[in-house]
Amino acid sequence: INESPRSRFPMKYWEIIADNLSKAGWSWGCVSAIDSNGRTIWIADAHRGDGKRFVVRSDEKLTAFLELESAIRGCGFLFHAHGSLKSPACSCISITLPTAS
Repeated sequence: INESPRSRFPMKYWEIIADNLSKAGWSWGCVSAIDSNGRTIWIADAHRGDGKRFVVRSDEKLTAFLELESAIRGCGFLFHAHGSLKSPACSCISITLPTAS
């Protein structure tokens, strides 16, 4: 039996969300950082060529991706079964995280 390496390991839920974002035309990224209190935080962002961008932060990686997906859906960007998007007439918010001085 020829199994791909991917089929031996189940996808993590954040990877499924990331794959769905990619299929729907979003570029995305995720990094971890240490905040001023020494806690690990996760920052995830998704953007498209038309200038739409979402940035979220969370204490957990999965939660960051769930928040990212929720923010995109909340602004009316609906994922269709074919991976295409329906763009709304609303303008979306870009969240800028404060930087340490």
